[in-house]
Amino acid sequence: MDQNTYSPGLHKLVTLQVENIDLLMNSSSFIVFSEKVIQEFELEKVGIITHNFENNSFTIAICLKESHICIHTWPEFMQLTLDVYLCNYFKDNTETVREIVEKFVEFFEGEIISKHEIFR
Repeated sequence: MDQNTYSPGLHKLVTLQVENIDLLMNSSSFIVFSEKVIQEFELEKVGIITHNFENNSFTIAICLKESHICIHTWPEFMQLTLDVYLCNYFKDNTETVREIVEKFVEFFEGEIISKHEIFR
């Protein structure tokens, strides 16, 4: 990657409206799906932290060698926030970030109610 055109990466943040509340309360299914996405895109997981709340909502941070995937769910509002950031150290991961976010939107059968792309 040319030093003059280097961009550290794309950080994409979305808020989804999700009709299937069970998906917002099942951290295990999110983890299983995330593992498949990580494998599909040949990313390297460094670690994962999960916190399940009393109402079965959850917060999960997956630390990747390339950066991270984080989610926070609010079943009482039928929403979640998701952020995906991949560094561009060895290759441009811009489209990969967009594809990964789309995979999660499909998994949750969600409607995007807010989205932001931050080029770092």
